Amino acid sequence: MAQLWGGRFTKETDQLVYNFNASLGFDQKLYKQDITGSMAHASMLAKQGILTEEEKEEILDGLKGILEDIQNGKLEFSPEYEDIHSFVEANLIDRKGDVGKKLHTGRSRNDQVALDMKMYVRDEIGETDLLLKELLESLLKIMEENLHTYMPGFTHLQKAQPVTLAHHFGAYFEMFKRDRSRLADTKKRLNLCPLGSGALAGTTYPLDREYTANALGFDGPTLNSMDSVSDRDYLIELLSDLSLIMMHLSRFCEEIILWNSNEYQFVEIDDGYSTGSSIMPQKKNPDIAELVRGKTGRVYGALMSMLTTMKGIPLAYNKDMQEDKEFTFDAIDTVKGCIALFNGMVSTMEFKKENMERSAKNGFTNATDAADYLVNHGVPFRDAHGIVGQLVLHCIEKNISLDEMSLEEYKAISPVFEEDIYEAISMKNCVEKRNTIGAPGTEAMKQVIELHKKYLKENS
Repeated sequence: MAQLWGGRFTKETDQLVYNFNASLGFDQKLYKQDITGSMAHASMLAKQGILTEEEKEEILDGLKGILEDIQNGKLEFSPEYEDIHSFVEANLIDRKGDVGKKLHTGRSRNDQVALDMKMYVRDEIGETDLLLKELLESLLKIMEENLHTYMPGFTHLQKAQPVTLAHHFGAYFEMFKRDRSRLADTKKRLNLCPLGSGALAGTTYPLDREYTANALGFDGPTLNSMDSVSDRDYLIELLSDLSLIMMHLSRFCEEIILWNSNEYQFVEIDDGYSTGSSIMPQKKNPDIAELVRGKTGRVYGALMSMLTTMKGIPLAYNKDMQEDKEFTFDAIDTVKGCIALFNGMVSTMEFKKENMERSAKNGFTNATDAADYLVNHGVPFRDAHGIVGQLVLHCIEKNISLDEMSLEEYKAISPVFEEDIYEAISMKNCVEKRNTIGAPGTEAMKQVIELHKKYLKENS
């Protein structure tokens, strides 16, 4: 088939070169955006008197028909077309004749693809944000149900201080909330319309770029035509946003994998999100959590590929930029799938609350509170720290917890201890005393949960 750009050439493109150059195999994802952009462009050309009203109506009718036929499967993508732009335009010409050839007036494939990608990313940001919101709603529900589910908090993967499951999940709530904010920032920055920039230097036609931008839901037109066709910052930002989402999911999955192990036994993953072993009948593997953790590297790779592709490109458009699509599409699909599956897994997970609390007690997570007890009875903190260290050593030698020491044993190490030490180091007291905003105490957590509810309502 003769190419849309074939007039300059006297020989057909070598088939191998054509295949290497073609992008329809992946940029067909942009068909809806490409047709929507073309419809707005045609309407603007008619408004400016560049097309007649009759020509506009013919073009719009043809484009609507192409869109409908793609969506209902009547029109299939064919490798004889180089890219989505030539596919749509060639089909329009086949259906409407010479009037279809006028659609490309005042634009280039360079500003066309820039428009398509921006519109596609804008749509996908909306879908990703919705999935994150659904995940946040699931986390908030778990938080509300587990204000008194005591568990060890960790530093260095060592048991540190007691917290609650609500507090622990609240940390991830903050992460995913920031992820939504980053996506919103990216969407705001990308929302300027490049259509009308031409190949790189605009056009002599009297286009109304503000009209087109408004028709397509942009905040306005881009202000430099060279930057318009060569800007892929928004894709790098998006891939960075997606990489952070995956990093947060991966951290969460790592903890669930640990909690699911025989050594922890904090959670039971639902059968629907687990698999067995082909040889070991006792196994119940956290495959979904492991796959989400594994796919994080895939999304990181897309970010690094995009940065590497763009690092040496002079102004303005270069064919290298065609490489932006496949790994961006893949990263978006990967992240959306991971969020949805993770949400399903965490929403159906069973929490073994007794094991969590027992682990907190056996890990001396209340040691800091024992030191605070001594300080409140006049012992300097540095001395209190040393005394509690002796308590812990004594417990380790006897294989008991601080709760299980007798008062005589306490007094043998420090006479300051009295019967009220047991209340002071109880899991409940250790957590409930911490009620500054952001801490795990019930009153503090209730405040935070109300703020989260307000946030979700205002950012739906």
